[in-house]
Amino acid sequence: MADTYAIIEESGGQRKVTADETILIDLYNGGEASEGDTITVDKVLVVGSAGGDAKIGTPYVDGASVTLEITEPVVKGDKLYIYKFRPKNTYQRKTGHRQRYTAVKVSGING
Repeated sequence: MADTYAIIEESGGQRKVTADETILIDLYNGGEASEGDTITVDKVLVVGSAGGDAKIGTPYVDGASVTLEITEPVVKGDKLYIYKFRPKNTYQRKTGHRQRYTAVKVSGING
């Protein structure tokens, strides 16, 4: 099917994906996954096409799944800085955080 899309539930949120799209998801399997492994997502909320036909689940579409192929097991996100400051006190703290993700390619949308 050309221009097929799906809305999946991933890491507590909803994400729209299309075929052959590369996306970042939360770190999978603690970063121990290898390149080329596949992940099957069964929590599909909507499957549709550009023509306007869409299957809407209650809450999930029966028999629908999205297949993801791991392209990079560990990808580091942007560095975020957290700065704590209390005026009139000698209190200043600067810490940073860098989230780790897994890059996956949407290889198939079934449903």
